[in-house]
Amino acid sequence: MKELIIEQTPKTPLIELNHLTGDLIFTGRSIPENAAKIYEPVINWISEYIEVARPTTNLRLNLEYFNTASSIWLTKILKALTRIKESEYILYIHLYLPLEEFEEMSEFEDIKDAFYPLTDIFNDSIPNIGLKIYGTDDNGNVIKDALVLID
Repeated sequence: MKELIIEQTPKTPLIELNHLTGDLIFTGRSIPENAAKIYEPVINWISEYIEVARPTTNLRLNLEYFNTASSIWLTKILKALTRIKESEYILYIHLYLPLEEFEEMSEFEDIKDAFYPLTDIFNDSIPNIGLKIYGTDDNGNVIKDALVLID
């Protein structure tokens, strides 16, 4: 399986999907005029990946902004990844937030409540799910992090 790289533009994120490492990275802004043009190749790649996934998959969403159309595609990506065939495998979702937003979620329940819409997607998940959130400074440097395992 080949790596998929979609170069960043002012309106689209850098997307790096690497089967060998299990890293699926989305960085930048996602406000494309035609989201399907950007995300259909990603969904196709992930459909192949879930058949031969790595024991640990890291979905890294470091998106400073995304529009509604992008959020629909990101939801499709998450749903597809929950179909990784092996129940002992783990899918880590890494979310990068401004430090202020991160600090507002000080308790486990706050984190769980903030990401409740995501947990609906994971109800019938085959692999184990871990959600890791990062608080970043204005330069994008990680200052704090927290891990939540979702059953």
